[in-house]
Amino acid sequence: MTDADAKLDTSIPHSARVWNYWLGGKDNFEVDRQVGDQFSGLYPDITVVARSSRGFLKRAITFLAQEAGIRQFLDVGTGMPTAENTHQVAQAAAPDSRIVYVDNDPLVLVHARALLTGTAEGATEYIDADLREPAAILEAAGRTTLDLSKPTGLILMNILGHVPDLDEAVSIVRRLLAALPSGSYLVTADGTNVIDGPAFEEAIGVWNANAPLSYHLRRPEELARFLEGLEIIEPGLVPCSKWRPPADAPAEDLREVDEFGAVGRKP
Repeated sequence: MTDADAKLDTSIPHSARVWNYWLGGKDNFEVDRQVGDQFSGLYPDITVVARSSRGFLKRAITFLAQEAGIRQFLDVGTGMPTAENTHQVAQAAAPDSRIVYVDNDPLVLVHARALLTGTAEGATEYIDADLREPAAILEAAGRTTLDLSKPTGLILMNILGHVPDLDEAVSIVRRLLAALPSGSYLVTADGTNVIDGPAFEEAIGVWNANAPLSYHLRRPEELARFLEGLEIIEPGLVPCSKWRPPADAPAEDLREVDEFGAVGRKP
């Protein structure tokens, strides 16, 4: 039995696998689907949030690779591989892009190592590590794949809400960014409670009652603390659906959702 097998518990839901279920993926278990269905029964828009979040990530990574010239990406809390993962989007724009994924779910580990293969010109690596250990993440990421003396795109999508204390979450972001040079970027998004707060809060309560890792919705002004000291790229911290949507986006994709995202540049 491997270390990953030893840690894999299919009797409790995990956010990466539930998120995979909402995106229409197949890498999840019955317990994940049960909680996912309970959640969506209370908050049907969670599937819209999931799609909006994925669209924002795609557009933000494309911006970094095409316009900002970023060729290194550190994606912490990547979750279960689905369509249009960070390395696929980045390497489609710049084949020499190098990506390190970080997660601590053993099922994610198995699938990531099997599926997250990139271009011959670039590099893709998976690190089994915890968000609350920034030093360990940075050491591992810089060991073989990333040169952290060069500008890097730090991706923190739907992961900081799993840190209950806002000050601790802010500290984690600052410690990660402190190790990156000027010209690096932060891409971040998390759940909010300002558009359909009561329904989302009730659904989050179901999640927190069933999963070992709780999630905490935050107001946009609280999420803005993750971006302090950065140059915020237009249009700022907005619902993910409103961050540089394509001109031909259908009305359904432009609905405001309770997940806000932003991109910031380290001066």
